[in-house]
Amino acid sequence: MTRDPLTPAGMTPETILRLRLAGQQITRSRCPAPGAVVAWLGAIQAQDYAGALWSVGLRLPGSTAAGIGQAVAGRTLVRTWLLRGTLHLVTARDLRWMLALLAPGIIAGNRRRYRELALDEETFARSNAVIREAVEGGQHLSRTGLVAILEQHGIPAGGQRAPYLLQRASLDGIICQGAPQGTNPVFFSCSSLPEGNAFGHEAALAELARRYIASHAPATLRDFAAWSGLPVDEARAGLGAAGPHLSRKTVDGRTWFLPRPARAEEPPAATVHLLPGFDEYILGYRERCALPEDPTLRRRVLKNGMLSPTILSSGRVAGTWRRIVRNGTVRIVPAPFSPLTGAEKDALAVAAHRYGEFLGMSVLVEEAVRPAGDPPEEAEG
Repeated sequence: MTRDPLTPAGMTPETILRLRLAGQQITRSRCPAPGAVVAWLGAIQAQDYAGALWSVGLRLPGSTAAGIGQAVAGRTLVRTWLLRGTLHLVTARDLRWMLALLAPGIIAGNRRRYRELALDEETFARSNAVIREAVEGGQHLSRTGLVAILEQHGIPAGGQRAPYLLQRASLDGIICQGAPQGTNPVFFSCSSLPEGNAFGHEAALAELARRYIASHAPATLRDFAAWSGLPVDEARAGLGAAGPHLSRKTVDGRTWFLPRPARAEEPPAATVHLLPGFDEYILGYRERCALPEDPTLRRRVLKNGMLSPTILSSGRVAGTWRRIVRNGTVRIVPAPFSPLTGAEKDALAVAAHRYGEFLGMSVLVEEAVRPAGDPPEEAEG
């Protein structure tokens, strides 16, 4: 039996998390391919490339890292600076209209830093021209290679100038990224991408708001503004323009937005998921009710702006985890905040097995070998 969440009695923390798990395709996956997952969510944060691949894989049963990587190699998905000025995976079809909507605000927010780095519009025009020429004809160039070319053309790119020059060329729609070479980003020309969706400004606001609420609800205006990086007035306008697709309910003075129609679902028994760092389920909201209320436990998840890989139990963060990859085996080391129940341990084993399948490796779940809250680490060998 389901309960209508659009009532004060129905809008409980448990119902909110249950709906978000389903809407984000974590407990109810309905997307047929990597591009559909990313398009459904709008975009997926991707400064940690491997983690971004798992964010997609988590929502796409039967998928593999290699298969999702192929969607990047085939340019169905691209990586660039978007929401909040951070790196995201986005579909090639959505890249241009999202840049047109979001890039001006990011550029305006960077003005002070541009001045500190002596980067003016004349410098950006010169660097953009050099970068455009460098990637013509299908060239793929690493960050190191592009920086060297800028220097050869008399455009200093040392220190923090390099990331801002490359980001600006990306925001201006000249370049975007594919799969990195190790930790070195690789860039290519956006002109090589097929034509995608096109929206005017108001329609783009409405489309972004519609997708956000469809995939992240229940959510508030401030959640949408924080996720998108839009000013609150713009975010409000987007939600207003998307009104025919949305339901809203004010509970205890707070207005919640949901898609039409919206029904709560009964939670599966003992659901445990292994989320990568920077996953949308945590970062997609201003008020992160999935995190523990205890500030000490919160600090174990959020360290200096970095979000650790987390163990999710019935929609709530129940600990952190780290992986150790060696000799074709991935070892999962959980660090729960409190002892897991037998059912949770069984569910964790299932989640770890799924992660091993995703990587194409055998998997071993170990007992926690260090106190919960130690920073996650990853060893490759």
